[in-house]
Amino acid sequence: MNVSRRTLLAATGATAAISATTLATSAGAARAQSGDTADEPVETVGTVGFDALLQRAETLLTGGAFDPSDADFAAAVAALDATAKGLWETLDRSAGRTALWPDLSPATDPGNFGQSYTRLRTLATAWATPGTSLAGSAEAADTLIAALRFAHDTAYNPAKRETGNWWFWEIGAPRALMDCSVLLRDRLPAADLAAYLAVVDRFCPDADRRTNSPTLAETGANRTDKAVIVALRGLLGQDAAKLASARDALSDVRDSGRNSLFRYTSSGDGFYRDGSFVQHDVVAYTGTYGAVLLGGAACLLSLLADSEWAIADPSVSVMYEAVERSFAPVVFDGLMMDAVRGRAISRERAGDHRDGAAAVAAILLLATGAPAAYADRWRELVKGWLTRNRTTPFASLATLPQLALAKAVLNDRTIHPGPRTTGHFVFADMDRVVHRQARWGCTLSLSSKRISAYEAGNGENLHGWYTGDGMTYLYDGDDLGQFDDGFWPTVDPYRLPGTTVDTRERTDLGTGAGTSTYRPTNAVAGGAVLHDRYGAAAMELIGPAGTSLRTKKSWFLLDNAVIALGAGISSGDGRTVETIVENRNLGRNGTQRLLVDGVRQPAQQGWTQKFGHARWAHVDGVGGYVFADPTDLRALREERTGTWRAINTGADTGGSTDPVTRRYLTLWVDHGVSPAGAGYSYVLLPGASAAATAVWSHSRPVRIVANDTTAQAVEARRQGLTAVNFWGAGTAAGITASGPASVLVQRRGRELNVAVADPSRTLTSLTVELPFPAGRVVAADDTVSLAPGRHPVLTVAVGGSRGHTHTATLS
Repeated sequence: MNVSRRTLLAATGATAAISATTLATSAGAARAQSGDTADEPVETVGTVGFDALLQRAETLLTGGAFDPSDADFAAAVAALDATAKGLWETLDRSAGRTALWPDLSPATDPGNFGQSYTRLRTLATAWATPGTSLAGSAEAADTLIAALRFAHDTAYNPAKRETGNWWFWEIGAPRALMDCSVLLRDRLPAADLAAYLAVVDRFCPDADRRTNSPTLAETGANRTDKAVIVALRGLLGQDAAKLASARDALSDVRDSGRNSLFRYTSSGDGFYRDGSFVQHDVVAYTGTYGAVLLGGAACLLSLLADSEWAIADPSVSVMYEAVERSFAPVVFDGLMMDAVRGRAISRERAGDHRDGAAAVAAILLLATGAPAAYADRWRELVKGWLTRNRTTPFASLATLPQLALAKAVLNDRTIHPGPRTTGHFVFADMDRVVHRQARWGCTLSLSSKRISAYEAGNGENLHGWYTGDGMTYLYDGDDLGQFDDGFWPTVDPYRLPGTTVDTRERTDLGTGAGTSTYRPTNAVAGGAVLHDRYGAAAMELIGPAGTSLRTKKSWFLLDNAVIALGAGISSGDGRTVETIVENRNLGRNGTQRLLVDGVRQPAQQGWTQKFGHARWAHVDGVGGYVFADPTDLRALREERTGTWRAINTGADTGGSTDPVTRRYLTLWVDHGVSPAGAGYSYVLLPGASAAATAVWSHSRPVRIVANDTTAQAVEARRQGLTAVNFWGAGTAAGITASGPASVLVQRRGRELNVAVADPSRTLTSLTVELPFPAGRVVAADDTVSLAPGRHPVLTVAVGGSRGHTHTATLS
């Protein structure tokens, strides 16, 4: 799949939602058209016929009827019109043209004709939308029909052979072409329509297989995209077999559901039971491909409802469960966390708020046909996201169809805004950890031999080297622009928060055609969760070729703190090694106050300082940083200028060369040149005041009891909690483990609550000896057994558990 997915679909509303009212009205009208009247022919044996479903498909693209006096709708129409005007004015309509737009020449290049179809869809949508300058124009319709004919004859027809990126041939171009055909169907000559159906039959005959590689089964979002294309082709050609093929592709009844989208997978692409979503076999991709899959499934569910081809597979509940299991934890007040957006972080026109809006739209569309028990919860969840996000309001990002559903929810007084998602989530199957509190969230982007550290290619994500090396994303409800406001083109890519790196110069990634991933060789990445509230996470860092850097990193995530530990930091390459405590985007003009040990530091740009024995620091509007031991802390204020083009040169998603300037405040620990056995220990206190940070530094409510290459451990005395990451067999904080493990133990009165995981996935069985007496099991997973006594021993069958947590309550 190509880089253009989010840009192409989000920009045109191809996966957009329609209101429940509009959908119901459309379905009602369809029943009348499809044979409820005795003297009219019946188009299908189902309730809804081809014509009605085509009208529904058009509504999915345009939004249907709306109130033009509503300011939000008027703004959305104006935005569509402005885009369409720009395309209309630059469209080459001359008789001897060689391309439709000068910047998309030659027209025969797959990226160019793919984007040409996308632009034509935008124009067609404007033509079909009341209130735009092109609405209903005969000239515009005739021009569009001629342009489609030119693209077909010149570049995209059945006689052509696939070259370059397959995605344009099999998904990008045919989807836009079918959408244009739906919008223009009443004016499109029959011969033209037949030609366009033929080209789709050539390059996207079904959703099951990759056309240019028939032995390759389509999976995940690619499969959903193709199913929508096949469905639209079936409607336009009144081909019942094609519609059945599109419907069945979601369940894949032809190969016993092996590639069904309505099932949990245990490898490769798709949704996993723990909430993970993976695409391209090894990339955490909930935020882009996952949202596309959800939107595509929702589109087909709505499009085919009440027809002969309605989706009736009860396993569609996998899609319903994904909303709260996969998406809610990684959506923060409407934005999509960058840790699950893959190479899309480098796309100027697809930031975290825009990808979040796409997920919101998909959820709202899915709610139109989901059981009330699901839909009611989702609408409350979405209303909370929409009302809290004042940084980038949904209306500023939404297409007309998306806006219709959102307004329906916002204007419904019976729907109450849901609170922020809270809890600790270990997405073991995609090496991500998310910790959510009422006012803040912290996400860890890990990697291993199972999940890639980054994906790059087609000119995208050129500087993503360290994004999977334990990058720590801190989200604050009062600062929703942290990673969306010019962060990626301006941040120092060698100093991403939470990472430990050597300072060697790196070359750009992904400059060639196609996409590629990098998986490190470490086994440990993941952790355990207790009570859905506390977490222990670990990652062994083994540097790629060109560096001998090694370290063991741990995070312990509590109610109001994140404790970060590093041990065994070693490198023999003659270069400086650093651990980045923070690298905060202060915006265009930020001068947020920095305190170090209570002393205010200068605010001018270019200021830097070394603090030989720092104990704590505080950044206004962000929170506190406490160091377990006096630390050699470095600090820097700088103004950084970059361009989106420097990190994304993609043919269709490449950023502009306009300079972007942002201010940063960076805190880091310098481990020196070629360190041997170095370490670090610091605590993040998100949202804490300077006074609270100073008190925390003095009182030390969480004690670090081990930080070496055997184990890293903390004790939170007030909570009665001990948490340990073992790197092998060993003892720490009175707990003994027989191998690598994440262990959390909490004493509550006469009960012990224990959580254990094997983040290495190398063991079949693990024993854990506890320092507290226990005589019986109150409750436990069936993988856990107890040998009671003064030092009870738990035996945990971790083999095959995929790094997931095992729990027990002992008395």
